[in-house]
Amino acid sequence: MLGTLEKIEGGVCAPKGFRANGVHCGIRKNKKKRDLALIVSDTRCSAAAVYTQNLVKGAPVIVTKKHLADGYAQAVIVNSGNANTCNKDGEEMAEAMCSLVQEYTGISASDVIVGSTGVIGQKLSIDPIKEGMPSLFEGLGDNSGAAAEAIMTTDTVKKELSYKFILRGKEVRIGAIGKGVGMICPNMATMLLFITTDLAISPEMLQKAVSDEVVDSLNMLSVDRDTSTNDMMCVLASGLAGNKPITFANAEYKRFTEVLHTVTTNYCRMLAADGEGATKLIECRVKGAKTKEDARLAAKSVVNSNLVKAMIFGADANGGRVMCALGYSGANLDVNKIGVSFCSSAGTVEAYKNGCALVFDETLAKQVLSRKEIHIVVNLHDGKEEAVAYGCDLTYDYVKINGDYRS
Repeated sequence: MLGTLEKIEGGVCAPKGFRANGVHCGIRKNKKKRDLALIVSDTRCSAAAVYTQNLVKGAPVIVTKKHLADGYAQAVIVNSGNANTCNKDGEEMAEAMCSLVQEYTGISASDVIVGSTGVIGQKLSIDPIKEGMPSLFEGLGDNSGAAAEAIMTTDTVKKELSYKFILRGKEVRIGAIGKGVGMICPNMATMLLFITTDLAISPEMLQKAVSDEVVDSLNMLSVDRDTSTNDMMCVLASGLAGNKPITFANAEYKRFTEVLHTVTTNYCRMLAADGEGATKLIECRVKGAKTKEDARLAAKSVVNSNLVKAMIFGADANGGRVMCALGYSGANLDVNKIGVSFCSSAGTVEAYKNGCALVFDETLAKQVLSRKEIHIVVNLHDGKEEAVAYGCDLTYDYVKINGDYRS
């Protein structure tokens, strides 16, 4: 009835009714890098979003909030190379981008989601965007990859994925593109993530799904403890799958939230693995917590710790740094019950038990922490709740990248 989830190709163009494209318009100096993306739907979509919690918000966030107030949208336009933040005419420029979409597609400017990413505090000119619109519009089609490339900043690889599943006899598809490998810290989307689906669902239920979902996925991702000014996660649902519209929290709604969770958690892993200068993905799973919030606080504290991140980079199994991060996490825990293990494809090393350090094989520990994906497993032995947080190691290259970011 609800079907299994199957990975497919197509990104944001995989669901029915969506086209996309990405071009270089001239915002970025490097002509080989695309810097303007467009996603359009054949129909007006139910739409929902969550935004950065930073008090300093990019103009696109402010404009998108206004445009989504009625719960509908039909297009997304995004530029890279300039955040359009802290500019006096920022909102004017963001609205101008939406008006250009209306001019070329006929979609109302008020039904356009707008995003920007790049350097904060640099004036954004509408001129290169105007010049790029003809080719951007003409190339609209099955070009999710081009759109994914156009929203990249310090990302080293483009990020897109898509799935299909059966819901009450109807094939439903969901696709996404995203970016964000720096200024990534828990408590909101901490990235640009655009998701499309042909599911039929009311705006109210879509917003509920999105708002509830980020708590245990995107809110649990951290690269560098800096929350960006421009982050947003937006979902557009065209309704073209033909399923009976979801208007309350039934079994179909639950299945959709499960699929959405798969999309967002996979993005967390992709973004953390590609964190600025990163060489390793860190996944911290905290088990045995008294409450869900305790588990979240503890897991996030571990992946946020610069000492833990540096320790993973150096492949030095210093479990004391994990214990330290747990101790100041704010979680309600008994330090005398904590167990800590390091795991990877090379094996498992138990480093702490009942809050005390254990003697372990240092050679094996080095091998375990030298893999590309490291799991830190914490058992608080104090309850039944658990949570997972995602992060990456801290390397010399992170400093290099951010030491001359504007150049």
